[in-house]
Amino acid sequence: MAVVQDAPVVFDRDATLDRVDKRAREAANGGAQLVLFPEAFVSGYPQDMTFGAVVGTRTPEGHEQYRRYWASAVDVPGPDVDRLGEIAARHRIVLVIGVVERSGGTLFCTVLFFGADGALQGRHRKLMPTAMERLVWGMGDGSTLPVIDTSLGRVGAVICWENYMPLMRAAMYAKGIEIYCAPTADDLDMWVTSVRHIAKEGRVFVLSSCQFLQRSDCPEDYEASHDRPVLVRGGSCIVAPTGDVIAGPVYDRSAVLLADLDLDDIPRAKYDLDVSGHYARPDVFQLAVDERAKVTVTFGTDND
Repeated sequence: MAVVQDAPVVFDRDATLDRVDKRAREAANGGAQLVLFPEAFVSGYPQDMTFGAVVGTRTPEGHEQYRRYWASAVDVPGPDVDRLGEIAARHRIVLVIGVVERSGGTLFCTVLFFGADGALQGRHRKLMPTAMERLVWGMGDGSTLPVIDTSLGRVGAVICWENYMPLMRAAMYAKGIEIYCAPTADDLDMWVTSVRHIAKEGRVFVLSSCQFLQRSDCPEDYEASHDRPVLVRGGSCIVAPTGDVIAGPVYDRSAVLLADLDLDDIPRAKYDLDVSGHYARPDVFQLAVDERAKVTVTFGTDND
């Protein structure tokens, strides 16, 4: 498995896809069969941007910043998704990648899953954008919570602070996730502690991919609330079902982290803790998950 820690070319979708191809090739040449890219990699996590907003007021400049961000986003399906599929197929990898998805006038923080044949196998839209992210990202619903069967194991993704939603973790464990992808923009020291806990709790392999984003990766007129050369410092890692870190964490540089996974480590670890099996108490605790897509408007006729 490989975890990519790098930055997009912010707001430049085509150049970012070129970078995806380069890093995917590097990972595949290192033997990786699955490659994870960070949250919102195509084409940018808007670190430190204000979008001209305070409570009750939005500026014309903020509206233009959103338009620019929207223009660099990805339609699903669309030509950029086709190109990502081509990258996965050319390098014969399972590709899991964060994109900013465009749907009408709304943006979603999304993870796309591609098979080694290039086919789009699934999509997860972030359920709960955190804090200021809610200005620019909509909320996903339960219809995009896939755990996908691949030749490498059962793969799913939980994005950034979704990982602090205990009921979401419980749902993913119940779906039998084995390779738990955690793309993020959280570069705090505590993040590594969190993903180690998740690996230990769920008895899963956790692949955590964070951007290493420098001011130089952004346009010259990128308006940020802080003037600092490094906007996101990384911290990507790979963690075993025991909670032990087997690759990383890496900070303050771009990197491709590689690790060999033995999926037999999962049943070994679940011998004494299976939180959706013998260590559950369904007679006391139960979780209901609504996986129906939610739509704003439905259309019909008198004959329906």
